[in-house]
Amino acid sequence: MSWQGYVDNNLVGTGKVSQAAILGLKGGVWATASGFNVAPNEQQAIIAGFDDPSALQANGIYANGKKYLTLQANPRSIYGKSGGDGICLVKTNQAVLVATYSSPLLPGDANKVVEGLADYLISVGY
Repeated sequence: MSWQGYVDNNLVGTGKVSQAAILGLKGGVWATASGFNVAPNEQQAIIAGFDDPSALQANGIYANGKKYLTLQANPRSIYGKSGGDGICLVKTNQAVLVATYSSPLLPGDANKVVEGLADYLISVGY
């Protein structure tokens, strides 16, 4: 499956995620949902946040020009919230899955989808 297929089918296509992108850890967008743009400075901040989350905790997480308050950050997953919307970032061996959800979608459902895809990608070497 192409990287775009993972975004279209395994993330947004589940109905549990509003928008999504897959970022390469070495830079670049591998795939993205239509109309969802993670700017280069947002990409850099997200990737750096897995090694040192202090900047994301102080300034928030930005994706597609929207700011999310950082709720939790660890070396694998970062979660954020903005009103009824949220963001889930999960790091694999070579990529970061970026997924947003909007009310009435539930954080737990979205997080489970993203974490599940990350587990699969890790299991196949990505």
